[in-house]
This record gives sequence, structure tokens and C-alpha cells, in this order.
Amino acid sequence: MPATSALRRTFAVVAALPLLTLAACGYGSEAKDDGAAKVAAGAKKIDGLDSVRIGYFGNLTHGTALVGVGKGLFQKELGATKVSPTIFNAGPSEIEALNAGSIDIGWIGPSPAINGYTASAGKDLRIIGGSASGGVKLVVNPKKIKSLADVKGKKIATPQVGNTQDVAFLNWIADQGWKVDAKSGKGDVSVVRTDNKVTPDAYAAGSIDGAWVPEPTASKLVAEGAKVLLDEASLWPDKEFVITNIIVRQEFLKEHPKAVEAVLKASVEANKWINANPDAAKAAANKQLGIDSGKELPANVLDPAWKSIQFTNDPLASTLNTEAEHAVKAGLLEDPQLKGIYDLTILNKVLKAEGESTVDDAGLGVK
Repeated sequence: MPATSALRRTFAVVAALPLLTLAACGYGSEAKDDGAAKVAAGAKKIDGLDSVRIGYFGNLTHGTALVGVGKGLFQKELGATKVSPTIFNAGPSEIEALNAGSIDIGWIGPSPAINGYTASAGKDLRIIGGSASGGVKLVVNPKKIKSLADVKGKKIATPQVGNTQDVAFLNWIADQGWKVDAKSGKGDVSVVRTDNKVTPDAYAAGSIDGAWVPEPTASKLVAEGAKVLLDEASLWPDKEFVITNIIVRQEFLKEHPKAVEAVLKASVEANKWINANPDAAKAAANKQLGIDSGKELPANVLDPAWKSIQFTNDPLASTLNTEAEHAVKAGLLEDPQLKGIYDLTILNKVLKAEGESTVDDAGLGVK
């Protein structure tokens, strides 16, 4: 169905800022090869492809991808088809890269997936699997904010206008009965859109009083003296909500289903290993973060951050629908039509073969 003009305007606002910074260097940065992703002798290409281009963030909430790349799991399943990872700093830039054909499959948050799907009238992407739940917290300066009521009148950072955490915080503000203009961030609370990379410095400088952010930014702030005031998981039924999905270009899904199956098989294998070996998985994800960014996280940030994230193959589709409703409530979307955003056929095939429970699309799957 066609997206509304208001939605297009909103999506343009959400997408514009990160794309300005990426104009000179492409959509993202290539992940560095530490030798883990080597092609096995005698391996064959899948679907005749030379490579499969995978996108993800340098965030612990994208731990499935970090472990899959670092341990060579994607390369193992792709055979002689080389895995080609690219690192992104923001969801809109990853959506833009997907739409431009610069990547084939990506790990991404729910709000960029919703925006990308609806802005293209359901033509550019599909969600094909889940990856992670949780890992988002409201952390504050304990000298200025001692209770939830104290948040009123304070300056609280979110990563970007319209991103997943921004929508969640705006919804929480509305539930308190407070008023904030979603686009400007002005109102009973000052919502300060700040890149996660600079949020700890902004907190240390006193220019913000707290932040509603994903891991590891939340734990970085705690290391600076902030306190966790609220874990977003406490606001959701069963304390589960989608924070990371797996998406694919629809054209790639149609033309190369075997390659998609290989990536999903590696993702399921990664999540199984992560959940069975939490300490080793934490170390593996941190090692890949160091390879990608040049710096691993210290233990006082890594340990609490990793503990708050749950890795799952379930995309938790009903919670994505709720997050879309929150964006409508905030005035950032106009009644998004999400029917068809999911295609979990290949994932459920992989899960059955692995003896795992299949997952549900909450009625939002392709017909």
C-alpha cells in the first residue's frame, strides 16, 4: 500500500542526518578481516554468488552478527561464497544501503525496519528473523534525578529522532501525562538527540541529565557515575521486546534463497552458541568489536551490558507492531501498513531442521 506523504517527510527527517556524514565514505565501513572468515578447501559457491554483503552495527545488541562474523560461522555456511561485512552507525544509513543494493542482508532495529518498509510501500525489505531482545535503559545523573517523577524538566538524550529508543522514550513520556513535541524534542522533558558515540562525553560535560539508550552506551554512562533508573524490559509483557531484527532485500530473497538460508542457519547457530556459552560469547563479541572499531570494551562496561541482552531467533513480531503504534502515538508515523513485512518461511525451515521451535509473524507475514 502507498505510504503517506507525512510518513515520507518523517522518514526523510530521520534519514537525513546520518546520510550527510556518510556521503564522502559510502554507506558504512567494511569490517576488518582477522583471519576467521576463511573459505574451506573444496567449498562451493552458493547460488553462484561471489559474496553475500552483510550489514550490522558495532553494538552489543548486534551480538549475533558479531559472533557470526568473528567465529567464521557465516563463512562456514556460505562455503566459497565470501561473506562481506559492513559496519553501520545508524539504522537509516543501513536502510539506504540496502535499498541501493550496497548490502544484501542486515541486522537492524525495529524503527528503521518499519520506516524503510512503509516508506517504500512495502517493496524494499523483509524481516526474515529475530536476533536480540532488551538491552535498553534509562540512565540518569543521581544528583539531579532520584525518581521517575524527577525526569520532568530534565534534559534526556536519545540516539536519533525517530529511532527505536527515541520512540520508546517519547511513548513513556506520554504515559506519564507529560507533553513533548516529537520532532523538536521540546516540552515537559527536553529530548536531546545525541549520537551514542558522544553521549558519554555529553553526560560528563553536564549538557544532558541522562539518556534512554541501548547497550553498551547505557553501561558506559554508568561507568561515568550515572545510575540505571529504568530498564525498558520492565515495561513489556514477559520482559521481551525486539531490539534487533534481520532484514533482507526482497529481490535478493527471491533470487538467492539458498544464500539467505545459509545466513539464517549461521545466525541460529550463533544464537545457540551464545546462549550455551555466555562468557565465551561475550568475549567473542567484544573481540570482534575491537577488530571492527579498534577498541574493545572494558569489563565494567561489557559485563553489565551483555547481561541485559537476550539473544533469540524469535523476531517478537507482536512487539514490533506495538512499537509502530508507539510511533503513531508520538506523531512520527501515520498508520503504517505492516502486513507483509515478515517472511519467516526460511527461518522456520532452519529451526525445524535444528529441532527448535518455530516462530510467529503475528499476522504480519507475506500472503
